[in-house]
Amino acid sequence: MKKEPNLSFGRGDWIAVVLVLVLAAAVLVLCLPRQGEENAVVQVWKEGELIYELPLHSDRELQIGGKYQNTVVIQNGRVYVRESTCPGGDCVHTKGISRSGQSIVCLPNRLELRITGTGEVDFAVG
Repeated sequence: MKKEPNLSFGRGDWIAVVLVLVLAAAVLVLCLPRQGEENAVVQVWKEGELIYELPLHSDRELQIGGKYQNTVVIQNGRVYVRESTCPGGDCVHTKGISRSGQSIVCLPNRLELRITGTGEVDFAVG
């Protein structure tokens, strides 16, 4: 007669399951897209000059001219390029951005969209 294998969970098994769940939750929190910062600002740079500085949380549409035309949209805490007449249209294919430090660039039209924070210090050392 064959003996049935013991398939019950031991203490070590439960600890391993809990550790895996905690690590999965941490990865999920770190990888989820975050909403834009409360006081974030969209800077619009054209040919190296700052031409607009607008709150990220104010819905608006801008037409940026030059050699090519770009339609920039600020909506629901995100900024993106809806339309562009530049070749390739890489700026249009870039998904919307919402966090400080992110940017969208249209090289043919020499346009850059940057998101900056309020200049507050995140932490200090020393």
